[in-house]
Amino acid sequence: MKTRTSNLDPKLLLGMFIVLFIVSIAIFQPFLNKAIIGNHNPLNISLFPMYEPPSLEHPLGTDRFGRDVLAITLLSTRYSLVIGALAGIFSTFIGIVVGFTAGYKGGSSDTILRTFTDALLVIPSLPILMVLSAYVKTLNILTMGIILAIFSWPYSSRVIRSQVMSLRESPYVDLAKLNNMKDYEVIFTEILPNLLPFLGVSLAGSIVGAMVAATGLEVLGLGPSGITTLGMMINLAIGWGALSQGMWNLILPPILVLVLLFVGVQLINMGLEATYNPRVRRQ
Repeated sequence: MKTRTSNLDPKLLLGMFIVLFIVSIAIFQPFLNKAIIGNHNPLNISLFPMYEPPSLEHPLGTDRFGRDVLAITLLSTRYSLVIGALAGIFSTFIGIVVGFTAGYKGGSSDTILRTFTDALLVIPSLPILMVLSAYVKTLNILTMGIILAIFSWPYSSRVIRSQVMSLRESPYVDLAKLNNMKDYEVIFTEILPNLLPFLGVSLAGSIVGAMVAATGLEVLGLGPSGITTLGMMINLAIGWGALSQGMWNLILPPILVLVLLFVGVQLINMGLEATYNPRVRRQ
């Protein structure tokens, strides 16, 4: 007798492993950094000699400030994930509210919300994000997450709306309406449970997308102050001329973390499609 786990696509399992591995690193970062550099703050300068090459003591070497690059990468991954999670949760929540309202109600509600969403989609977000990031007086993690969420929810909203429009025509939804179930009861008991895997992937995609957007701003020097992120690591490495001097240990770690996260989310998306889509499963 096959278990449900044995029916899962290998791409799904591999993607989940990659994402959970990186998330676990971020969660246990304080303990990992303590094992690497003791009780020192990873952001403290001149802890070690500058520009040390990779070694057993410093697996990724040290940077211009004499900081352990591996410890900085772990801390940067933690902060970048927090920013991405805040932006992803905010944008997915707004996308769910707008997408479910437009997709389920239809009519004038759908027209108004769809028009507003499409208007936001055609506005170039990067210049606006740059201006907001530059002029916001206190740019911290929460503010950064909110700014990114404001311009990322329309993508989630459109996709969720299309899924809701497809499910609202299902026979079990019609049966629920015949049983005099109210709209919110139909949404929470019939439509939402069937969209949970999709919403989970959408949330993960929103988090990674927000991390990439935040990295783009941080590479330009527009990130939160007082912390280190993957984008700030890239910004500093470029400023120090790491590429021209061949110091790949300074710039590759943050890029590799972002690439692994993106690949992991894409594998999860492909694995869910192969597992739950009958047409793909038959092929």
